[in-house]
Amino acid sequence: MKKATMQTIVDYINDNAVEELFGVRDELNAELNKGAEEKARNAEQYEAVKGIVFAELANLGEGTVTLGELYDAVAENLPQDFTKGKLQYAVTRLWKDELEKVEGKVNGYRLKA
Repeated sequence: MKKATMQTIVDYINDNAVEELFGVRDELNAELNKGAEEKARNAEQYEAVKGIVFAELANLGEGTVTLGELYDAVAENLPQDFTKGKLQYAVTRLWKDELEKVEGKVNGYRLKA
């Protein structure tokens, strides 16, 4: 069942105060909110790491850096569980609007001007 469908059912139960379905509503809410705490922790971690990564990129000026080079440069300042894969996800998805990707045999990245 899609989340939108589950949310519609929950809203209907709430709007119409269908007491017989409050148990169903609670189960649907639990399913809808599954993983919300972990998602919030991850968002906080990415936000905290962003300053470290962007400071390193700012030091480059006009130069570019590969993801591997960037990770090596900031790894000691990152949380222990923040992997190169997490950095790649952040650079290519979360922060893509703030960074410039320079295509090449190995892509390079820098802050947008």
